[in-house]
Amino acid sequence: MSSQPNHEVNLYEPIPADQVKFREYKLLLRADKFHKPTSFHKFWKLAHHTAKQLGVHLSKIDPQPAPQIREVVFFDTPHFKLYNSGFILRKRTFYKHGLPENNHELVLKFRHPDKATAAAVDVRPLLPCLHTIKFKEEILLPKDDSVGMRLVYSHNCELDTPNILLTQKVELISNAFPALKTIGANPKATMAPVHGASIAEYLFELGVLDFGGHLSAKCNVAVWRIRTTDQPLVAEFAFQLKFDRPEAMHKKPRDLSELFYTGLQARAAEWIDRGTTKTALVYGLGNAAVKHSE
Repeated sequence: MSSQPNHEVNLYEPIPADQVKFREYKLLLRADKFHKPTSFHKFWKLAHHTAKQLGVHLSKIDPQPAPQIREVVFFDTPHFKLYNSGFILRKRTFYKHGLPENNHELVLKFRHPDKATAAAVDVRPLLPCLHTIKFKEEILLPKDDSVGMRLVYSHNCELDTPNILLTQKVELISNAFPALKTIGANPKATMAPVHGASIAEYLFELGVLDFGGHLSAKCNVAVWRIRTTDQPLVAEFAFQLKFDRPEAMHKKPRDLSELFYTGLQARAAEWIDRGTTKTALVYGLGNAAVKHSE
């Protein structure tokens, strides 16, 4: 009598490399340019003219939603072991009618310019909770002053959780996220908000970009200010394309999305912030040396 096949699956054994199903374009902007409501309309016009010149359709969202307000906090060890190893641990709190909501968005991500390196990191939690894994191509500004783009890969784990205490010892956090056991952090070190900074994020929906080939994306501007001082830190224009499989990203819409990204850089040159990423700017607020370079 033949034995029955064993269908039991170990959820935490190594998994195959995830397929890229998201392509997110991020354009850093000067936060001080968005000092009044009409500033967003001025930037929308720049984006609209860039899109129209390429045959890309950019429509406004009607009715225009009110801006979303969120609090963003990054957590790390005293010597930034997570960030210097390519990891980012971020908690985002959503506000409604001026009050924080009960659930929070907790994200652990690993970023790297090499696709295979990013895919090989298993960011899943060892927690009894619902989570979403996203493997993204992120399109960023070049590190020099040129018009162009560079690519990094981001392996993300997103959890919608109740208020979770992250100011704990590394050994407890790494028990929840096994990927963090590899970074060589002191298990007894205590995690804390990076530079004690709490960021107020104001998210404004600008419209919907249609690149053809059934690929469209909402675009928005997020303005980050330091909550304690209300100091403007950075802004970012972003849009994200989502597809079921890499083959669904056809050449024409892919080329158009890249031409729009570089074209907007040229048209909105005086709005561009030549930092690297929003996260890097938060880590750069203090005097401590950061080895990781995004």
